[in-house]
Amino acid sequence: MSGKIRAENRSTQEDDDARQLIREDMSYRILGRTGERVSAIGVGGWHLGLPHVDDGLSARIVHEALDRGINFLDNSWDYNDRASEIRMGQALKNGYRQKAFVITKIDGRSKTEATGQLDESLRRLGTDCIDLVQHHEVIRYEDPHRIFDEEGANAALIDARAAGKLRYIGFTGHRIRAFTCTCWTSPIRLDSRSTPCRCP
Repeated sequence: MSGKIRAENRSTQEDDDARQLIREDMSYRILGRTGERVSAIGVGGWHLGLPHVDDGLSARIVHEALDRGINFLDNSWDYNDRASEIRMGQALKNGYRQKAFVITKIDGRSKTEATGQLDESLRRLGTDCIDLVQHHEVIRYEDPHRIFDEEGANAALIDARAAGKLRYIGFTGHRIRAFTCTCWTSPIRLDSRSTPCRCP
């Protein structure tokens, strides 16, 4: 029995050493204008809510990532009919929230819509504060104007930041570069932008 215990302890120590080595080898970058240091690769929340992924597997994916130094966790309030945020929130319990830079996205364009979506995300993610909230899919000509209107979505996020519900505000754009340039050069300062590498 003692031999088995020693072997298990050695295996655990080897696992810990391997994880430490991976963390030391992980590449980190400063995210946009946030000044935050995040891993160069991240975990996307979409797949966590897929039907063939159960609660146990989704938690293991998040825990393994965080234990190995990946701290960039991305999600969206509407992924998989909200299941993705719920599962990520469950996985962030028991101290894992403190290891993560948590990101989610909203697609509401009015102040009312954005406020409601953000509050839903906070509840599902099980946190009082989300590190970065992004305006999602800025892909239509009217999107920047609606977002930055006095009663637009960005006004809701600014209020939420003042209330301590989020730390940084950003946006994503998947199609036309002109839209993302409009947001990034807006007089209203945004902290991050996420666009595909294939974007011209």
